[in-house]
Amino acid sequence: MTETGKTPRPPAKSARRRAREFALQGLYQWRLGSNDAAAIEAHLHEMEGYAKADREFCLALVRGVIEGSDALVALVTPHLDRSFAELSPIESCILLMGAFELSQQPETPYRVVINEAIELAKAFGGSDGHKFVNGVLDKLAAGERVLEVEAQRRSTGKF
Repeated sequence: MTETGKTPRPPAKSARRRAREFALQGLYQWRLGSNDAAAIEAHLHEMEGYAKADREFCLALVRGVIEGSDALVALVTPHLDRSFAELSPIESCILLMGAFELSQQPETPYRVVINEAIELAKAFGGSDGHKFVNGVLDKLAAGERVLEVEAQRRSTGKF
């Protein structure tokens, strides 16, 4: 509670955060129900709150992950402690989204990609799933964003 006796409101979600949440829901449908991208997109358009999301970014995530799923699984797999098939559907979708952003969207800083994936895992995944997602994407970023990661480590003094 604040001094005025009101409960503070959580900060509003950005349009990109909302887009990632909707993309995760769409990819979850794809992973469990084998729905194609067109069916997922049609469903997303009907969902409450979708108008507040960055729809172009959301669709880029959904399409990019579905179209590049084999390559994305190959990127992620070396950093896993078990087979990709053994991952929960939520963790696997978050990892595929993170791998897509790290490999295909260099304009988004790698720390943002990882932090957003962690937040998704906290909100939608199992109790310690966010730690697993963090570890895997951190290792993946070191290979996909070598210069960016090295620059970050030099600036913070963490090697």
